[in-house]
Amino acid sequence: MQRLGINKDRYAGEQIDLDAVLAGGLRSAAAYGWQIDTIPVEAGPELVAFRRSTGAARKRAYLSTGIHGDEPAGPLAVRRLLEENSWPENLDLWVCPCLNPSGFKLNRRENAQGLDLNRDYRHLQSAEIRAHVAWLRRQPQFELTLCLHEDWEAHGFYLYELNPDAQPSLAEAMIAGVQPVCPIDPSPLIEGREAENGIIRPNLDPRSRPQWPESFFLIQTKTRLSYTLEAPSDFTLATRANALVAAARTALALISES
Repeated sequence: MQRLGINKDRYAGEQIDLDAVLAGGLRSAAAYGWQIDTIPVEAGPELVAFRRSTGAARKRAYLSTGIHGDEPAGPLAVRRLLEENSWPENLDLWVCPCLNPSGFKLNRRENAQGLDLNRDYRHLQSAEIRAHVAWLRRQPQFELTLCLHEDWEAHGFYLYELNPDAQPSLAEAMIAGVQPVCPIDPSPLIEGREAENGIIRPNLDPRSRPQWPESFFLIQTKTRLSYTLEAPSDFTLATRANALVAAARTALALISES
């Protein structure tokens, strides 16, 4: 499986018809009985979230994607997960299929106002993140959160683990689940942080950081186990979506059994 070699200083790969992707996910969510939340956004396209309850679930998990408009594999992966509807039976789920619709229309990381939404969870300058945080605060605590991303510079798939209480890690199992469908980034340094076999375990205190990604907000307020999954954007879109689906399936299955 070879890199495409097309990303120079930015993402230059395949794009998606976001409206069609979101419509497909919405149809599946409605058909399989998910609760659908519409999240109004001031002067911008509304967000949508899906909630699924089994009635007797012991665990709760949250999954989000589409916060960067030049990362199309995440919304595709979420649509596929919704269409296939193969979820652990004893797991309640919350899904946000696209947090930055205006950025996707422009095929750029930031939203239409030029803000990186994944750095706005501390100061809440953007309407999208204010709306998302207000919705999140109304939801219960989660045993696991997954944020699906891409990295146009990556040599392969990798992930970040935030696990301050040293719970049993899901990281190695996710890497093993991804390996058959996508290369793993072997670099000892990724994004300036030490990595081993595609796993970054940053030793940091979110309270000391001036800008928060979604994962920092989640680990501070909604969960004690959070993973950011990074598919490599210089591979085909199908490969990247397969990697995110494989990692998400692995993590959700393990947390439901633990």
